[in-house]
Amino acid sequence: MLSDRQITSRRLLLVAAGMSLLGLTGCGRGEEVVRAARAARHPEPEAVPGEASAGSSGEPGPSAVPSAVPSGTPAGTPSPSAAAPTASAAAGTPSAAAPAPTAPAPAAPTPARALTAAETRPVYELDSARKVVALTIDDGPDPRHTPTVLALLEQYGIRATFFLIGENAVEHPGLVGEIAARGHHIANHTWTHPDLRSLSEGKVRDELERTSDLLHRTTGKVPTWFRAPGGDWSSTALRVSGELGMRPMAWSVDPRDWARPGTGVITDRILKDVRPGAIVLNHDGGGDRSQTVAALKAYLPVLIDSGYLFTAPAG
Repeated sequence: MLSDRQITSRRLLLVAAGMSLLGLTGCGRGEEVVRAARAARHPEPEAVPGEASAGSSGEPGPSAVPSAVPSGTPAGTPSPSAAAPTASAAAGTPSAAAPAPTAPAPAAPTPARALTAAETRPVYELDSARKVVALTIDDGPDPRHTPTVLALLEQYGIRATFFLIGENAVEHPGLVGEIAARGHHIANHTWTHPDLRSLSEGKVRDELERTSDLLHRTTGKVPTWFRAPGGDWSSTALRVSGELGMRPMAWSVDPRDWARPGTGVITDRILKDVRPGAIVLNHDGGGDRSQTVAALKAYLPVLIDSGYLFTAPAG
């Protein structure tokens, strides 16, 4: 049994130890002791590998967003994480729930309307009561001459009709798109530029249908005009083009520029034969068309100064 003196000594030792502990809490080591004690009472959860942690700003990382639906929530109720997009969603990262958009499928061609008997006959001129001219450009597109022709037409604010050959169009789809984008009409001039009078109905249909399909895929528009190469029409070609919804367009002014008679000759022939309602034939493909380009530069301003307007018939 301890004596009163021994009990007193032990009490003094306990008091001294308590004072020492109180002194430690006022210094750095005391703070470490306190943090250690708190950690022992409330241990930090272990980090899950691969999850982002809170940044230095104290904002919670993605792991702080609840992802599980609380128990008792009815099926189909969105989870809390669905109510607010995560950082990855805000950054535009696709998720399994929102598949990436797909490119729209090309629009189907507009069904051809039934043409009247008059619409299946070649058009040689327009209404002569108005001082208008329809400028038509054949046999392109051609990378050497078509861009220059387009620049000239834009300079004078003229809309024209381009009768394109399928074989050339498939080689230069960018030019086809540029012609259409500048507001000109895209028209069908067959696939290989043959003499349609010597072809069977099946081959005539292939020449026209194949070209129309290509031009539609390239420009999004279905051609409404067709021109027989050389103006060599046949009853079969007229019937087939009508079934495909295309009217046949001929011409009333032919300077025979394809034969390259000279810039002056081409210009003089056009200015001599032009009249209100005329359909003028020129070429930007099929060979060297530098004379045609030079003639366009010469006669277009003359016709404009004479009061002529230019039109691209809609068909």
